Amino acid sequence: MTAWIAFSSILMKDMRSYYLKPPNISWGLIFPIAWTLMFFLRSPVALEVRDLLPGVISLSILFGTTSMLAVTITFERRSRSFERLLLAPISLNLLMLAKTSGAILFGVVNAFVPVIFASFLTDLTGIHWPMVLGSVIFIAITSTFLGLFIAVSVTQVFEAQTFSNFFRFPMLFLCGLFIPIQDLPALVQPLSYALPLTYGADILKTAINGTGHLAVPLSFAVLLGFSGFLFAYSIRNVNRKWIP
Repeated sequence: MTAWIAFSSILMKDMRSYYLKPPNISWGLIFPIAWTLMFFLRSPVALEVRDLLPGVISLSILFGTTSMLAVTITFERRSRSFERLLLAPISLNLLMLAKTSGAILFGVVNAFVPVIFASFLTDLTGIHWPMVLGSVIFIAITSTFLGLFIAVSVTQVFEAQTFSNFFRFPMLFLCGLFIPIQDLPALVQPLSYALPLTYGADILKTAINGTGHLAVPLSFAVLLGFSGFLFAYSIRNVNRKWIP
């Protein structure tokens, strides 16, 4: 019980201190709104809006989660407040889950900003919403743990943002968000399948348009594997670099 009280306290502290601050809200919510308007207003045809929706949802989650976590973890490490958290009556695994839960929730909220806009532009009937929700949650978890992996690998906030872009911007073109993977050069297609967002976006395509080309159970399994690997590797880095 004490551990879970500490978990909820850390989560609520992060929500108040970071996620609900105006700068973070502007970056985390206005950014996906800007992406949504840019794509949807460029392609107001209903069919094109549904084609774009999986990619825009994926981008909203990816940028929202990685940006938020890079700020929280890196800033607290620089200010040495993270060291005080290590003294809390909570295991390191549960502590890091508490630090990442806010970003996961933030990513899930971000995901439905494009959905709200799309509802005014096209008919969203026929969408498999449980599959959409499952994909959104898994993309948010994987993207958050990617952000955690980045945050524990650097020491400065600007380094975390730069390192994040090293992963994020290639995903724009390689994960099948707006360009089908089958249309990419054969040389880079294996790289596409080495990126977790490929599998989350494919599930969304299957749920929204029925155009995904990978088996849904396989995609969920790969996302789960990526999440476990990124979290375990991040915990290993924290134990090796941060804890004497």
